[in-house]
Amino acid sequence: MGKVVLVTGVARQLGGRFVRRVQSEPDVSRVIAVDAVAPEHGLGDAEFVRADIRQPMIAKILAQHAVDTVVHLDVSGTALGSGGRTQSKETNVIGTMQLLGACQKAPGVQRLVVKSTTSVYGSAPRDPAVFTETTPVKSLPTGGFAKDAVEVEGYVRGFARRRPDVAVAVLRFANILGPHPDTPLAEFFALPVLPTVLGYDPRLQFVHEDDVIDVLVLSCLDARRGTLNSGTFNIAGDGVLLLSQTARRLGKPTVPVLLPAITWIGQMLRTAGVTDFAREQIRLLTHGRVVDTRQMRETLGFVPTYSTAETFYDFARSRGPGLLPPERLARTVDRLAAALPAGPDRA
Repeated sequence: MGKVVLVTGVARQLGGRFVRRVQSEPDVSRVIAVDAVAPEHGLGDAEFVRADIRQPMIAKILAQHAVDTVVHLDVSGTALGSGGRTQSKETNVIGTMQLLGACQKAPGVQRLVVKSTTSVYGSAPRDPAVFTETTPVKSLPTGGFAKDAVEVEGYVRGFARRRPDVAVAVLRFANILGPHPDTPLAEFFALPVLPTVLGYDPRLQFVHEDDVIDVLVLSCLDARRGTLNSGTFNIAGDGVLLLSQTARRLGKPTVPVLLPAITWIGQMLRTAGVTDFAREQIRLLTHGRVVDTRQMRETLGFVPTYSTAETFYDFARSRGPGLLPPERLARTVDRLAAALPAGPDRA
């Protein structure tokens, strides 16, 4: 008998793609797809169970289907449908608590994979140039999805202590982009004009949604090595891009504003429902964030197909042309940058 894999968050594009992919693996006999919302996309031969992971019903599902592998993807920065921030927080935190409680009582569970984010490191002016998985965080996130992820990881560590027989992998993804992203940062890049913080040009990392699926499958099965690696892993494409470089590739102008003003702009965009321009995203677009991926390569054994630049190129190509020709915009920005004095991130 092959593995019985339960996947949460399947109504989202990423969850749906993973379900369709993992069921084709020879080591998998059945896939149980769970979400509180019926997906609009196909799930192949997976068995869909409409259930809210915030409710005790999830424990019955684990037992009924004799699940041995759980892939928790229902941790997201955006809510589905008309749900707002309150709903997404409840699903992220309370849903994770309920799921972990069910897994703890299910003796057949052998493997747990949890989707997390590099946002748990925060973004602060005195941060190290590169974060490793064990780098002490100088400024913990104080709100939004990043704070949810910190809490989720804390509950997962508690579960791992109580169930040392379960192999637990936490994947901290950099900003996920590609042709079909569903993230607040993708919504930011969709704006016709990109507001930026005056004097800052942060370094950013991205991971392609195709690589996300590949590393999830590897973490779920680890068939290449024949073992189940446990631990926390940064997942990102090679290299970095400056925020100014992303604007050039999109062919979009930027509007540098003072930090208090961009906070006001963020509140206005959030109120209008254009994008969830949260405080943590403003910090990212001010100070940036770069993570080390050595453990991803050496311990997990995963090498991304796409670099950060290639990921963003694929994303930009799927968006279509911007307001300005990228080549002309790049030349103009380069001339302006050469004429300006060094800023905080250019010193």
